[in-house]
Amino acid sequence: MSQIIEDLNWRYATKRFDSTQKISKKDLETIKESLRLVPSSYGLQPLKYIFVESKNIREQLVPASYGQRQVQDASHLILICSHQKMEEKQIDAYLENVAKTRDVELSTTKGYGDFMKQTISRMSENEIKSWNDKQAYIALGQLLQTCSTLRIDATPMEGFDSNQYAEILGMNNEEYKINLVCPIGYRHEEDSSKDLKKVRKSLEELFEIK
Repeated sequence: MSQIIEDLNWRYATKRFDSTQKISKKDLETIKESLRLVPSSYGLQPLKYIFVESKNIREQLVPASYGQRQVQDASHLILICSHQKMEEKQIDAYLENVAKTRDVELSTTKGYGDFMKQTISRMSENEIKSWNDKQAYIALGQLLQTCSTLRIDATPMEGFDSNQYAEILGMNNEEYKINLVCPIGYRHEEDSSKDLKKVRKSLEELFEIK
């Protein structure tokens, strides 16, 4: 069995975390770098990652997570957020980063920049929000794979009240939307879900060749 498949079989949506175990600084830096390297449309990265470390804030977030204690008990809590707008200034900032990173003249990026601006200008506000929201799920997939490789447990969550989260965290809903919540840490030895067999459809059901 390949290491990739072994990692994927190892992971599951952890129901109970061991609150006494903390992720090392080294592994946290690996997770952050993995998220920094997440692919995104046009490379624009319309995302923001919030690591909630405050115990007090995390305790307040439990009711806003419909009582799911993973939010409080996990070693760390990551919020994956998306921009609610895509403006020309964001594209310009990306192009400046391209020129700086690749050591090229900013003028050489103009054609690509104009193409992006024209494409995005034809999108409605809701289309842009939806487009950016989808980038968050790409990030989640990479986060789960990275954590499983590091043997760090993770629980992807959509079951939370985004408005309550924003209020507790003092966030501006018009700037960012909290798409996903993902507590990460280490499974409790008494988590009843940790030894359950993974249930998935067969290859024959899932794949079709034309």
